[in-house]
Amino acid sequence: MSLQEQWVALVTILRKEVKRYLRIWTQTLLPSAITMSLYFVIFGSLIGSRIGDMGGFTYMQFVVPGLIMMAIVTNSYSNVVSSFFGSKFNHSVEELLVSPTPNYIILLGYVIGGVSRGLLVAVIVTLVSLFFTDLHIHSFTVVVVIVLMTSILFALAGFINAVYANNFDDISIIPTFVLTPLIYLGGVFYSMDLLPDFWATVSKLNPLVYVVNAFRYGVLGVSDVSLTVAFGMIAVFTVAAWCYSMHLLNTGKRLRQ
Repeated sequence: MSLQEQWVALVTILRKEVKRYLRIWTQTLLPSAITMSLYFVIFGSLIGSRIGDMGGFTYMQFVVPGLIMMAIVTNSYSNVVSSFFGSKFNHSVEELLVSPTPNYIILLGYVIGGVSRGLLVAVIVTLVSLFFTDLHIHSFTVVVVIVLMTSILFALAGFINAVYANNFDDISIIPTFVLTPLIYLGGVFYSMDLLPDFWATVSKLNPLVYVVNAFRYGVLGVSDVSLTVAFGMIAVFTVAAWCYSMHLLNTGKRLRQ
């Protein structure tokens, strides 16, 4: 395919992905706004007023970056896993695979679709958070880069989950039993300084720790881990996920019946 034809293919896949989640916005966008509002009320206003300051900020200000990142992670992941598995389930993905469209264009289309939903939800959650607290961005560059990297990483993770899933139950196993615990143990609601040395060290095995803390640095200017290490870890995971996703597409493993 020529570059122009590849561009048309990419835009077509992306348009399909965006229209899909916008068409059912009450299921894809609205729940995040409602859920995060409840988090803000319960953890920020009710519990936060009793906890006091954390990391030099009010508890509400401290948890907001983590909650925004939680929304980005879950939405980027769920958009790709549900969309690609749906295409796999109804066998429409087979038509895409036998077309002249390069595999990297197929993967890129789904990933950008997941990223777009993650970014849109991030904007919505951020606007909701402004009703509860004031946010002053410490480093706009760090915020933008970490949001893009994180949404790409978890969109790729959602793609891998979709490839291996055999039924609709399989696409909920990883978010429920892996992703959710990693998020809650990733420093969203607490500082790692509160943990004993042993558990603080164990927590550094959790990739969400680097995601949450890097984004918190971009917003508040504080982090429990080195920013360089955080970016390096996320970059390594992202490259590994991209290469493995391309391997799955190139080999057709679990895709061609």
